[in-house]
Amino acid sequence: MRAESQVTTAPAAGGTQEQNLVQLLVQRAQNASKVGVTHKKDGRWQDVTFAQVLEDVKAQAAGLIAQGVQPGDRVAIFANTSLQWIIADLAISAAQAITVPIYGSNTPDECRYVLNHSETKLLLVDNDEKDAKQAGRLSRVRSKLGDIPSLQKIVVFEGPISGDKEMSLADMVASGKGIPQAAESAFTERVSQVKLDETNMLVYTSGTTGDPKGVILTHGNWAYEAKATQAMGMMKPDDSVMLFLPLAHVFAQVVKAAWLSMGFRLIIAESVDKLLANLAETRPTVLPSVPRVFEKVYNNVVANGSAAPGVKGKLFKWAFGLFDEYAEAKGQGREYSSLQFSLAKKLVFSKVRKTLDEKLGGNMRIFISGGAPLSRKIAYFFDLLDLKVLEGYGLTETSAPCNANRVEKIKIGTVGPPVPGTEIKIAADGEILVRGPCVMKGYYKNPAATAEVLEPDGWFHTGDIGEVDSDNYLRITDRKKDIIVTAGGKNVAPQNIENTLKTFPLISQAMVYGDKRPFLVALITVSEDPAKKLLEEKGIPVGTYAQNSQRPEIKAAVEEIIKKVNAEIPPYSSIKKIAVMEADFTQETGELTPTLKVKRKVASQKYLKTIDAMYEGAKVMD
Repeated sequence: MRAESQVTTAPAAGGTQEQNLVQLLVQRAQNASKVGVTHKKDGRWQDVTFAQVLEDVKAQAAGLIAQGVQPGDRVAIFANTSLQWIIADLAISAAQAITVPIYGSNTPDECRYVLNHSETKLLLVDNDEKDAKQAGRLSRVRSKLGDIPSLQKIVVFEGPISGDKEMSLADMVASGKGIPQAAESAFTERVSQVKLDETNMLVYTSGTTGDPKGVILTHGNWAYEAKATQAMGMMKPDDSVMLFLPLAHVFAQVVKAAWLSMGFRLIIAESVDKLLANLAETRPTVLPSVPRVFEKVYNNVVANGSAAPGVKGKLFKWAFGLFDEYAEAKGQGREYSSLQFSLAKKLVFSKVRKTLDEKLGGNMRIFISGGAPLSRKIAYFFDLLDLKVLEGYGLTETSAPCNANRVEKIKIGTVGPPVPGTEIKIAADGEILVRGPCVMKGYYKNPAATAEVLEPDGWFHTGDIGEVDSDNYLRITDRKKDIIVTAGGKNVAPQNIENTLKTFPLISQAMVYGDKRPFLVALITVSEDPAKKLLEEKGIPVGTYAQNSQRPEIKAAVEEIIKKVNAEIPPYSSIKKIAVMEADFTQETGELTPTLKVKRKVASQKYLKTIDAMYEGAKVMD
């Protein structure tokens, strides 16, 4: 439906008066023995009570104040997801300051931009351990220290320090002991003075185009999300929720708000790389995640099953051939059943489910997917295994979810009805508009950009295109700015094609390009392990990623995938030429956001010569 007048509203979340997150923590801590967090420390999983978290928050808040942090000052956190990140964040709020999250993967220049634009006074950094291809976070900040005049102090969670501007977290906490603001009465009074309409956080967007903007999110935004997530019933007080998402992203922040609202056990993963092992060790019931994780699970299942020798491998390929037919039928709204498919479920898919159960710890109740669109095929796979994936939708500017599927009714291909208390409207051009307590206050120091997206009556322009069905479930069709208009005037939604391509194990990332061009092309990166397996099966020596990706056998396999995808879409949206890249897209090299979406502007500029070459007389694929 495209009528501007159509407004979809969910009933407001009922309950008590909204509280800020520190007040919710105080409430949780009243049960002194209640476990709030499980995290790995000194090589073993350890439980931490809400009462212990509160004591640490009080101590660090006093330390911040002792270091000269005043109400309204900006304090940045540059660290990987950890219990210490959460404590520091809540301590900043308890000191009446404003948190500025920085992604742990940000480059030195990205850090410099955020710290300067926000005029950050104090920075908290976890350590200086080397991170992937980058230097440690402390080294990254040190390299730009001369260009950040507002930064007065750097507090390091752990590890050695140097220079007058640096101090350890332990020393900061020690500096706060005994000051008047450390008294219990002073803490309680200070926290009670925090107004819901005051700024809690400046979250810098990791968007796919342009410079990041500082999104102003208030204490009221998070108080609303805390209440609304509880009303939706996704997560429950007796759940164990695994958190591996970056706390610099609003998706993780809404998990934090839900944790304080409901008091479930929050399990903090050691890292993304150790997620699978951590799931098996801690056996959580809920996993909030980005689609890339679901894609990897699916692709690993397909790659390992197809590689199985003899009858087992043949049986797997037969079953997944039937699954392809099933997913296609479901996507077209048709029922699909046969004696063969029933047999495949019993012989193959039941075993796949059992294997996944073991890897996921055996207690998984639901998955929550957000941060990017989830491929329907991936969703149908999890649904077939009776694993519930609740896909939601939101932006940094809406403090995470404004829509979400519900446990009692999942509609694959949609992002569900509005969150309680939020309104959704579809504009005449198909753009999704959002209004409600989730919407940001504006962009920091950027009134012009704020006015472009936020109407005086509160409607926020998301930049996404969508439609609402008869059940008030929203379906996202594409990004308004990402829609490709070919030279022939045809409109193409690239994300749909890219999501389909990434359901093939061989393909890691894809970026479809073709705006104002005669046809579509694609930049493709391959998944390292499937590429190696393909070459080994053909008896071809395996080399580096760059060498493997440029083998003619790899390109031929990718072209076969392109042909399969092209056969299912209209001719005007088919991909005519491809370039298989010599390196995968990563955050460190700048092509991916922290939620693993391709930055179109960055990738298209960085690889413009490669793109242009595909339009210069190379043979077009049939």
